[in-house]
Amino acid sequence: MEADGVNIWPRMEPFLLGALQVAPSSKLSLHYLRKMAIYVRTRDGCFPALSWPMWRHIACGKLLLPEDMAWLLFETFDLLVGHTPQERLERAECLSQCASKSELDHQRNKLSVDTLQFLLFLYVQQLNRVSLRTSLIGEEWPNRRSPSPSEREAKPSSQNKNWDDQAHLSFMQSHLADILMLLVEPSQLSQSGHAPRDCQVSLEAVRSLGLLLEGSAGHGKPVQPVHRLLTKGHLQTQAGYSPLSHSFTLRKLLSCLQRSLALNPFGMTACLRSGKKLAWAQQVEGAMKRAKIARNTHMAPPGSKMVLMSQVFKQTLAKTSDKLTGANIKIHRCSDAFIYLLSPLRSVSVDKCRDSTVVLGPVQTCVHICSCQNMRVVCVAGRVAIGASSQCTVHALTPTRPLLLPGNSDITLGPFHTFYPSLEDHMASVGLAVVPNVWDQPLVLGTDGLANAPPNPPSGQDAACYRLLPPAEFNTLAVPFQMEGDTYELPGGLPPEYQAALDEKQRRIQSWQKTVMEAQLSKEQKRQFQELVELKFHEWLLETGHRQELDSLIPPTTTSPKDSGGAATDPSQVEDATHARTTPEEGQSPMAC
Repeated sequence: MEADGVNIWPRMEPFLLGALQVAPSSKLSLHYLRKMAIYVRTRDGCFPALSWPMWRHIACGKLLLPEDMAWLLFETFDLLVGHTPQERLERAECLSQCASKSELDHQRNKLSVDTLQFLLFLYVQQLNRVSLRTSLIGEEWPNRRSPSPSEREAKPSSQNKNWDDQAHLSFMQSHLADILMLLVEPSQLSQSGHAPRDCQVSLEAVRSLGLLLEGSAGHGKPVQPVHRLLTKGHLQTQAGYSPLSHSFTLRKLLSCLQRSLALNPFGMTACLRSGKKLAWAQQVEGAMKRAKIARNTHMAPPGSKMVLMSQVFKQTLAKTSDKLTGANIKIHRCSDAFIYLLSPLRSVSVDKCRDSTVVLGPVQTCVHICSCQNMRVVCVAGRVAIGASSQCTVHALTPTRPLLLPGNSDITLGPFHTFYPSLEDHMASVGLAVVPNVWDQPLVLGTDGLANAPPNPPSGQDAACYRLLPPAEFNTLAVPFQMEGDTYELPGGLPPEYQAALDEKQRRIQSWQKTVMEAQLSKEQKRQFQELVELKFHEWLLETGHRQELDSLIPPTTTSPKDSGGAATDPSQVEDATHARTTPEEGQSPMAC
């Protein structure tokens, strides 16, 4: 389609945020989705909008999925599609007033999703599947047999394609025909399920394809939904669009899309190749050569903004900036680092990191932690997902149950325990409220993609997967930067048992101070006592690694903050400094994560 200057590409978000990062159940294969596509068009409450009660009936009664998995898929799609922050806050207000499960179910029963887009979303769950040709052809619906031991013990696929725009393109090229078949009216299909040559696809059905595809009429032209491109100019004829019937010829539509498909110009590949690069002052010799950041926020449309951070090593990085607002962030292979990203974000992936602390501003969709070790992540997020990680602690405020994917061990879940001055404003801007907050009710997914949700604190096999942070081990976290804003305390407060633990620690401190005051020490004894306390404190700082964290917060004295871009008391100073180095040197090789 170069002659027309038109390119169509896979949208990033359905794959990045929509595809669960676990091998899908075979019950979501093409065979069953085709049967579902027929079923929903013949039942009330299913088309053009699919209500939660009807999806639960299909998922649990026909596909034999657990209800927790059915809700997880429905909820994930709802996080992905466009709801305004105000709509999300209003829903949170309604949910916060539910005093029983029946009231919660009543609120859920009011929810519905676009039927055709939801079908496409379910098909996208095949992204991380090793093979797409394992459907049990011939069954009306899945049978009720239990999985074999080999199936239960199967390891999850380590090949994660959610960030891989090359994989997104390959997926669409390989399965575009199947995807379009899900959009065809069942009455047009033969008894064998095949489409005749004159089969038509309605404009409304192609409009739903905008969930997966978008494009532009030329370089530098605005990004448009795919249905608008296909009904204008040369593509109108090539796609077989009829303005009279408001439909496309399936054969021509498929051929046109296959010729037009291209790599996402705002994806990770393009960002690594031509994105602007950020830098900050090194705190450790050699660290500057290792750490790299690339971003496309200067050119990408909403939903495609990304910042890729790689190999931050033994440094403290703090940013609050409009360049981060609404961006998808990938933090990759960082170690011994302290990262503060204090802006409202779209999504965050923490991948293959270790021995680090990550503190995030409110994340509208999902924080995903994958293949990490000994990490501490602090966030307010639409969802938290953890997979293939060990010895990680997550302090979260989230309205959805934390998702524990296969491969985890020694995961600790704790309540959100920090704030910064603009936190509540940032939360409102992405539609996140302080209630409901279900950080302590995780949903555990097995290797076959089915949910196993222990209702109480874990024991036995689940105990190796996660634990809830004991109140006795709980402490709050202070964000060590000066910022403007009106948040002066932790939004929503702490759970009673954790607040009681903090109060008890404060009472012990006060009791200790009183004991020291009443000891009537001499001046020399006070000096010796002070030296001993300081010595023990510094030993503790070294043993725990907090000494490095404190030292990295001290701005360099040899250069000004604007020149250094290093740690500063105001994260915006860091942004000012990095912005001065965004243009890469001529001939510099692209960053590779």
